[in-house]
Amino acid sequence: MKILRCPVCGELLEKEEKRYCCSRGHSFDRARQGYVNLLQSQRSSKRNHGDDKEMVTARREFLEQGYYEPLRRLLVEKVYFYTVPNGVIADAGCGEGWYTEGVAAKMPVATVIGFDISKEALKWAAKRQGMDHLAVASCYEMPLADGSVDGLLNFFSPLAAEEYARVLKPGGHLFRAVPGDCHLWELKSAVYETPKPNRPEPEELPGLTLLERCPIQDEITLKNNREILSLFQMTPYYYRTSPADQAKLKSYQTLTTRTEFTLLIYEKK
Repeated sequence: MKILRCPVCGELLEKEEKRYCCSRGHSFDRARQGYVNLLQSQRSSKRNHGDDKEMVTARREFLEQGYYEPLRRLLVEKVYFYTVPNGVIADAGCGEGWYTEGVAAKMPVATVIGFDISKEALKWAAKRQGMDHLAVASCYEMPLADGSVDGLLNFFSPLAAEEYARVLKPGGHLFRAVPGDCHLWELKSAVYETPKPNRPEPEELPGLTLLERCPIQDEITLKNNREILSLFQMTPYYYRTSPADQAKLKSYQTLTTRTEFTLLIYEKK
C-alpha cells in the first residue's frame, strides 16, 4: 500500500528495499536504521532538528521502566475501539516509538506510520516492532495525502490542528495527550522555589469535534537518581532551567511525584 507522499511533487511514494521513489523520479534513500528523510529543509542545513541524543536517551530509559504504562494502555484501548483493524494509523511526533509500538501490537493488520523531526529518535523507533513506515518529517507538513489516515496520535508533540484535520479521513480520529495542571508537581517542587501549574491546553480544534475527555492520574516513585534525572531531562522544563536549579536533583535518590494526563479524542466530521 502506498501511503507516503513525495515532499517535492506530492505524488505517492513506492517503498523499495533501500529507498522510496515516486513516478516523477524523485528518490529518497532509506537510512541503514530503516527511516527515510522527507524533511526538505534538512538538505541545506547541518543543524540538528528535534530532540537531541541526550533527551532521546533519557526519555527511552524512563519510558521503558513502565511508569507511564497506564497512559499507554488507555491510548491502546481507545485506538482499538475507534479505529478499523486494517486502518492507517499515523503518529505525528512519534519520538522513539514507545507509544506507537503499543498501538501497533494491538492492531497487527493496521498500517502504522511514525513521523518525527529528530533522526536520533527515529533510530530507536526503527528498532521497535510493527512500524511500517518511519520518516523524518514535520507534523506541520506531513507527507500524507488529504483524507488518508484513520487514526492520528499527538502525544506531547507540537499541535498542528489544521494539518491533522487535512490528513484525517472523514470519521477519522485524533488521539491527543496533554499534561494536567499538577503533572510532576513534586519533581518541579524539588527544582524550583515557586513551581507553577501547567497552563491549560486549548481543547477546541478547527475541523475536529471533541468526543471524549479521559483524565488519568497516578503517583509514581522513582527508585534512583538516574530515573529522576531521566524524567527531568525528557521534559521541556529541562532546557529552560538554570544549571544551578538542575543540580538540585543530583542529591535525590528517590522521589515520589504525581502524574496527571488527559487523553482527548476527536473526530473529523
